[in-house]
Amino acid sequence: MLQKILYNYEIAIEAIQRNKLRALLTSLGIIFGVASVIAMLAIGTGAQQEILAQMELLGTNNVIIRPVMEQFEAELSADASSNGEQKKYSPGLNLQDLYSIRDVIPEIEYISPEIVFETTFIRSGRIRTGKVVGVTEDYFQINNFQLQSGSAFTSQQVENSASVCIIGSDVRAKFFAGDDPIGKQIKVGNIWLTVVGVLEKKELSTENIESLGIRNYNLDIFSPASTILLRFKNRGLITKDDLDLTAGSGMRVIMFGGGGDEEEAADENYHQLDKLIVTVSDTKFSASIADVLSRMLTRRHNGVVDFEIIVPEQLLQQEQRTKRIFNIVLSSIASISLIVGGIGIMNIMLASVVERYREIGVRMAVGAQKKDIELQFLTEALTISITGGILGIFLGIGFGIAIEYTADIKTIVTPMSILISFGVASLIGITFGYFPAKRAAQQDPVHALRHE
Repeated sequence: MLQKILYNYEIAIEAIQRNKLRALLTSLGIIFGVASVIAMLAIGTGAQQEILAQMELLGTNNVIIRPVMEQFEAELSADASSNGEQKKYSPGLNLQDLYSIRDVIPEIEYISPEIVFETTFIRSGRIRTGKVVGVTEDYFQINNFQLQSGSAFTSQQVENSASVCIIGSDVRAKFFAGDDPIGKQIKVGNIWLTVVGVLEKKELSTENIESLGIRNYNLDIFSPASTILLRFKNRGLITKDDLDLTAGSGMRVIMFGGGGDEEEAADENYHQLDKLIVTVSDTKFSASIADVLSRMLTRRHNGVVDFEIIVPEQLLQQEQRTKRIFNIVLSSIASISLIVGGIGIMNIMLASVVERYREIGVRMAVGAQKKDIELQFLTEALTISITGGILGIFLGIGFGIAIEYTADIKTIVTPMSILISFGVASLIGITFGYFPAKRAAQQDPVHALRHE
């Protein structure tokens, strides 16, 4: 059987060599079809990898609570204009919200605030601006941060508002080059903080930083939230300037820690926290806990919705679903080229059967059976299809590389996509080559020999 297959393969190669241009034009549909499918699957796989990377950065089990100034101010204005009532008071997002959430909802695994201030870092004559971030010990578990050296905050350091910090890898490179930073001090704003830990470098692309709204953690300095509120600034405290600002105006005090004239105070962030990150024990609780958090915080803020709740997993899953549908559509369109290529193969093979009636008659006259003739033409169609598939694979890989470099879209060509494309090309050859082969085998040898 193997010898018969090899013999038919040799005949197929000879037939293709006699009509090289026709064979090439016939296989173009297969070549570009396979290339298109591989390129589309590469784009889809690249998009999938990006989404998974984003999920890892944001946390699959996380629920994020952010303060909102605009919504709060709009609600105050609406209440004042429509009801003539005194403006509602909201304490803003604060640590008491964190304690209440942690105590009330049992499915919460970790919870941490973010209190972010832009300031200056100074050490040994070096100075640069950066962000100091107030967090709790849970923050590093939530974001899957690993320590390169040192240790995380202890409960005692957090409770005592100790002047300690953990620095990002880029901060270490800038201020502690060639030196062990553990136990050393760095001046953050007007406060000296002792370094107790150094984070491992977090690989972040510019696209992720912009699209996800995250910071470059490698440039940050982290300190306990209690330390930030006590030693830097607590926006939740009402100061004398706030009272003087609103005295005699009949206005409720809604801004905290502000100063200057009334217009400047109106732009001041009155929220004690810049973000609250909640990690649930299981993703199946994310949506229901987000709803509970919304109702709880609305009550705690006296009916003022001056916050927004984001469930990153839901957003990323929706993005993933949209991209998957888009890639299926593109791959389906690309597959049309394979079908067109198969039709081209069938058309050429039918023409080849007519041209080679005499050859068919001679083979039958010397003892070839119908299945031998059928196998001969099927092998020829399959050879054209497989050859086009192989060329299409290389072209598809080239397309993927070109798309990544020219369009700045991540593409990943997987072995599975190559196997799928090659398998489809082979199936096309068999499917569209069978009918011409069957027709060739049904020829009457006497009539075939008379054909000129």
